[in-house]
Amino acid sequence: MGEAPLAKKKHLLIVMPYDEPTAVIQDLRKSFPDIEVTFYQPQPEPGPAGDRTHAGFRVPKELWEKATILATTWNIPNPKDVPRLELLHLLTAGADHIIDHPIITDTDITITTSSGIHGPPMAEWTVMNWLVAWRRYNLTYEAQKRHKWTETREFLGSLQDHVGKRVGILGYGSIGRQIARVAVAMGMTVYAYTASPRHTPKSRRDTGYIVPGTGDPEGTLPVSWHHGHSKAALHSFLSLDLDHLVICLPLTPQTTHLLGAEEYSILSSHCTRPGRKPYLTNISRGKTIDQDALIVSLKSGELSGAALDVTDPEPLPKDHPLWDAPNLQLSPHISSLGIEYIPRSLDVLKVNLGRMEKGEKLINVFERRKGY
Repeated sequence: MGEAPLAKKKHLLIVMPYDEPTAVIQDLRKSFPDIEVTFYQPQPEPGPAGDRTHAGFRVPKELWEKATILATTWNIPNPKDVPRLELLHLLTAGADHIIDHPIITDTDITITTSSGIHGPPMAEWTVMNWLVAWRRYNLTYEAQKRHKWTETREFLGSLQDHVGKRVGILGYGSIGRQIARVAVAMGMTVYAYTASPRHTPKSRRDTGYIVPGTGDPEGTLPVSWHHGHSKAALHSFLSLDLDHLVICLPLTPQTTHLLGAEEYSILSSHCTRPGRKPYLTNISRGKTIDQDALIVSLKSGELSGAALDVTDPEPLPKDHPLWDAPNLQLSPHISSLGIEYIPRSLDVLKVNLGRMEKGEKLINVFERRKGY
């Protein structure tokens, strides 16, 4: 009798347009000696303007064909090019950039995301902008450049701290939970909003990837939880006398332009804080809000200010009116970035590789039906 053929060795292909994270990859090889690990840094090739996908960064055909596990950002192969692929791990929190790609629409390949790694930097970015606005940092920064010692009377009646302030967090995932953790440490009160109801302690737990020592794993920090898909449910949440509203939602057809003129008006009219209107922070996607309506609200004083790390479109054209909106702080979609990003993203993959070996349920699985 002949021997049964040996199963082909699993092959992890890591594709990213950055320098190789040598220490992390060595750790993966040591932790999973039965998995072959290959790192490939693609070089840009001519392609359609703005193309950041497979067409713009070529990967050798033999690497695609060999891969059983793929970790990547923008380099998404066509299904026919990866006949052995079992798992696609995205080095991004969302999958909206490939939502119409055949690997999602035409296959049942398991897809996981790096959701959970962004909480620490994005919470720091959020609070940084709150403090810059509420402590009038720009005023002292400009005065320093002019060697001007500003009189205290210019600050006494305008500065505020955050003790006792109320923050509503739209989308209470890993990012929202870390913002809540920091906000509570500052003396603030947190209100959470999710699409589906979270009535039980079990339903409020964070079951995804958690950076150790961060977030709100048990979901105990909000003083109240709110939910719904309707305008009425959202408007009820916006009526909670909020000082801050933070948008941490995935981009889906349901969340596109979720907030506009009507929502800004409700948020503002229900804020009873003397001398200050609500402050809006968007670290989600630019399309979740009506930017033109936001500009109007900022100009009228309906909102006291806003911090945006995302816009529609991106990059924002130089002549776009958003640049000159009053009391707006804008950054080029960098709130999640830092030297910790890639190691943490690959740590999510490491957790799942361990679970695959044990036959356990994976974390951070992308649900095609939900779109996230």
